[in-house]
Parts: sequence; structure tokens; C-alpha cells
Amino acid sequence: MSNNRSYSNYDENGYPELHLGYADVILLGQWDGLSNALYSLHEGENLWVQFNLDADAEIVETYTLLKGTVEIQYEGKRRNFHLGETIDASQYEKTISFHAESDAEILIKTTVEIFEPGFFESQVLQEEADAIEKLDGYTYMHCNRIKNYSIEVWTELDMPKRFLQTLRWGAYFHDIGKLSVPLEILNKPGPLTAEEWQIMKAHTTEGAKMIRNHKVDMLSKSAFIVEQHHERYDGKGYPYGLKGEEISLEASIVSVVDSFDAMTTDRAYKKALPIKDALQELVEGRGTQFNPKAVDAFLSVLAKRKNPWK
Repeated sequence: MSNNRSYSNYDENGYPELHLGYADVILLGQWDGLSNALYSLHEGENLWVQFNLDADAEIVETYTLLKGTVEIQYEGKRRNFHLGETIDASQYEKTISFHAESDAEILIKTTVEIFEPGFFESQVLQEEADAIEKLDGYTYMHCNRIKNYSIEVWTELDMPKRFLQTLRWGAYFHDIGKLSVPLEILNKPGPLTAEEWQIMKAHTTEGAKMIRNHKVDMLSKSAFIVEQHHERYDGKGYPYGLKGEEISLEASIVSVVDSFDAMTTDRAYKKALPIKDALQELVEGRGTQFNPKAVDAFLSVLAKRKNPWK
């Protein structure tokens, strides 16, 4: 490596590595001014690519499939990503998605100044995700699902991809404030007392505070999502009782996806609903609990999937 950055994790060969839960990334080195990284995407997981068109036109960002079976959403079509094929994200203005139908390996080549700061920051952020997993394994997997589907809804709505990174981290860390909630309250099998409920609700503002004061500066842009994801379209949510368009679209999307995941997952205090019943709850909450635009887009995403939720 030809830089002086200090990484926190290395593999057995001495390469900086990153474990994301849904993927593993190894930073192989720099050649001809480009960072080379091996991205191992686990079966059933997704990778989204959003090239920053505002950046220098000379920036390189390519993806080559080395191993596995991958479906891509590219140039308005879903198709197979062929072994040995290279996609140049710098030449495409839309978000590109990769879905691993088996464990897959993708070689990423990117301009050093773009890739490596993000790699280092992701190592730092993964420490937070690991803390959530130790707190509550459900919350860890829950956060990953919320991130994945929130991004899909944003893409379905054809919203500006320059905000996708903000949505990604806001969705992923929407429940980070639960690190401040005692486990006996978080996993209580029965109803919460009024006092316990106030502590639980504070995870929105506590989480936003954690994000705003985080050592990774770019994460602070996502704090509003963490703070607003339990607001309701009719103004009956918390912490501030925001209503309608006062609630950001990003937080509205997370609210829909978060609620659906909560309804369809077993918890200590409840059994999961069948998916069809959870879908009906979303429809009935359209315009009251939920932003209609977010509900419609999420339902459209689910309708397009053969396996709608996992």
C-alpha cells in the first residue's frame, strides 16, 4: 500500500478488510492510481452503485464479475451480469444494482482518493453495527433489511442518487439510539409501562444525537432520518408530531419499511403477521400513519420481487 492510512482490520495476508454482514471487502492495493478491491457479495444480498456525477470527470469506477451468479439492474433492464464483464459506473447516470443469486466476487477499480477514504470510514461505521449486533442480533439483521429496501424504494421513485448515501446510512442506523435503551426494556415480553415507553421513544432523539456527534463527519447528514423515522403522516407520531410533507421523504420511506419488517418478524412480545396481513396494514395506514407515495413505491418493489421479503 502506498498510503499512510491506518486501518483497523486486516486479513491473514495483511490486506485491509471490511466485514459488512452482507459482504466482505478486501483492499488489495493500488496500481496505476487506482484502488483495487475484492468485493465478496453473499448469496441473496445486494450492492448498489451510485457514481457521483458532480465529481471530476476523470474519476474511474469499474466493476468486474470474477465469480458467481449475479443479476444486475442496468440501463433500465434486469439481466445477468456475465463472468468477466466490466461495468463502468462513471459512464452511467442512474443507480446500478447487483443482486447475488449465489456467493459472488466482484473486482472494483476506483480512483484512490474516492475509494479509500470511504473504505476507512466504513471500517469505523462497522464498529457501530457490531455494537448493535452484540446488543440484539435481531436489530442488526433488521437494520440491514431496512437499508436494502429503503434504497430500492428510493430507486423505484427515481429520486436523486446523490442523496442515496445519506439514505443508506440513515436507514441502516435508524435504530442506533436503542443502544441507549436498557435490554430489559428493549426485549420486555409484556407491555411497557408509561415510563418505559418514554425511554423507548427517546431512541429517536438519542440516536440522532449519536449520529450528529459521530467521528465520521458524513454520517451527520443522516441524523434527520434517525430522528424522524417514527413520525406519522397524520401528525400523531413522535418525537415532534411532524405532519405530512414536514416529514422528509427519506424518513417516510424508512417508516414504511421499518413497520413492515416489525410486523413480519417474531419478537419477544409478539408473533409475526403473515405477509398478506402486513401488506393490508400498510394499505390501511396509507395517508394516516404512512406517506402514500412511500407506501405505493414499497408495494411496487415487493410486487416486482419473486421472493418479496427476507
